[in-house]
Amino acid sequence: MELSIGEMLLIAVAIVVLFGPDKLPQIARDLGAGVRKMRGAMEDVKTEIMKETDNPVSEIKREIDKVKKAAQDYNPLNDAEKNASSEPAPAKGNLADNDDHQGPVSR
Repeated sequence: MELSIGEMLLIAVAIVVLFGPDKLPQIARDLGAGVRKMRGAMEDVKTEIMKETDNPVSEIKREIDKVKKAAQDYNPLNDAEKNASSEPAPAKGNLADNDDHQGPVSR
């Protein structure tokens, strides 16, 4: 909303005619106080919005950092070595000769 010089002069003349020159300082003070209140209210709203939007973002960032840390600490080779050492080695030889074998073929 841009006002030209002519439009501003027309508004000023209308205010002087409507209210008189003696009331202009009071009108200017009231207008200034209203503008300050509106700016303060807008800042409060902006601050509240930033607080509300910042919390979920910071929580997500913390969760991402936790996952990154866990991924850096995780070594799948250690788990594979542990599992390999704890499981017994498979029986070698011909399974047909072994009566202990429980396979899909019935005898």
